[in-house]
Amino acid sequence: MLDRFRSHLLNSGLIPDGARILVGYSGGADSTALLHLLHRCGIDVVAGHLHHGQRAEADDEMAQCQAFADSLDIPFAAGRADVPRMSKELGIGIEEAGREARYGFFKQAAFSTQSDFVATAHTRTDQVETILFNITRGTGLSGLAGIPESRENIIRPLLPFSREETTGYCAEHGLWTHDDPANTDLAYSRARFRSRIVPELKLVNPGLDAAILRLSSIADEEDRFLNGMAAAALEQAEVPLNGSLRFLTEDAEMRFDRNRLAHLPEVLRKRALRLACEALGSPLSFDQTQIASRGIGENLPGAITAEGGDVVIEWGDEAVDIRRLVRESPFRHALTLPGETLSEEFGWQFTAFQSEYAGHEPIRASLQTVMDSSKVKEPLHFRSVKSGDTLQPLGFQGRRKLSDLLSEAKLTPAARQRLPIVCDMIGPLWVPGVCLDERARPNGLSSQVIVLRFGTLNP
Repeated sequence: MLDRFRSHLLNSGLIPDGARILVGYSGGADSTALLHLLHRCGIDVVAGHLHHGQRAEADDEMAQCQAFADSLDIPFAAGRADVPRMSKELGIGIEEAGREARYGFFKQAAFSTQSDFVATAHTRTDQVETILFNITRGTGLSGLAGIPESRENIIRPLLPFSREETTGYCAEHGLWTHDDPANTDLAYSRARFRSRIVPELKLVNPGLDAAILRLSSIADEEDRFLNGMAAAALEQAEVPLNGSLRFLTEDAEMRFDRNRLAHLPEVLRKRALRLACEALGSPLSFDQTQIASRGIGENLPGAITAEGGDVVIEWGDEAVDIRRLVRESPFRHALTLPGETLSEEFGWQFTAFQSEYAGHEPIRASLQTVMDSSKVKEPLHFRSVKSGDTLQPLGFQGRRKLSDLLSEAKLTPAARQRLPIVCDMIGPLWVPGVCLDERARPNGLSSQVIVLRFGTLNP
């Protein structure tokens, strides 16, 4: 098995040279085999073990898992969770709560151990069971595709191998393993599939595994193709928001031409809506997708909230708006001068420095400006817009409300909440992409200016 495993890693390119891998290690045969195989391949691994808080014997199992890792000189990262309490508080099943706990732990442990990837021990056997389980829930193509070999930083190197092979590998090398009683407890859906449904289906078709894997391959190929078409359709239908400040809310809102979406084939329109909502962090259920697609296609204005309550879709005669229902908290921070000020949360940055005035007039609605240093009452800071804020726009007589200026700039409510306003001790000086206050304008007598640039953190 080792030779085949090495060959699979080489051909798949799952693990780059020099990468550190956190292995989800429960002590079962699958995860034990994976940890041992990766170690024998000379890969830098960490054993990540989560105590689920479900069984009294879990303390002893965790100790034995650490002892096994220590015997191979493999670092051991342990965590604890109260899965039964999570299940109760979140209103979800024990199996789902356990999964949430595991992947939350993996994320934290990978960060703390500086691991590049998390490897889970899903096998070909798990793949078959998962796809059959998804079918019973009325899945689409993505569910028929089953468990992906890699997604973000999660990899599954054992997918080409069966549970029988991992069990045999551990027995051959005399490796300590334990079997979670939940694997044979028919109170759990997985156990019922494993003990009853799969054996019965294999009586109908002894080649069940191969048949299900063919189905998975076909579904995955077609799912990727349709996703590509749906993404292209969304791109063609997108209506840009917030002009040069678009990057402020790319992760929070989208707008599309309703007519373009309405003329898509219904199957593509539904997929496009699901992709857009997933991009903002909330899936659409089957019924929600049906309602939104029908309303858009038949030009019947309406709105729905996606699963989880964090994303809303609104459609009218002209546009389809998809946005996250998040109200940002007010903020205020010092502006570094000279230097860079970054916001990783919102994905933007300020660059500020002093320079001799070259005589160039500042442009009103720009992401770069110059301010007469002698007219600025430092220190500079930036903050969110406040009710009652005013300034005198460059070249204008009299003061204007910032709320009116932001509205005239056609900024969405989300962009207005996130847009940083540069201020000195007196008040607002510059609204990036909107206007500069007349009082900071350089003139023929100006010698030194403050140069300010505002833009996306990842251009």
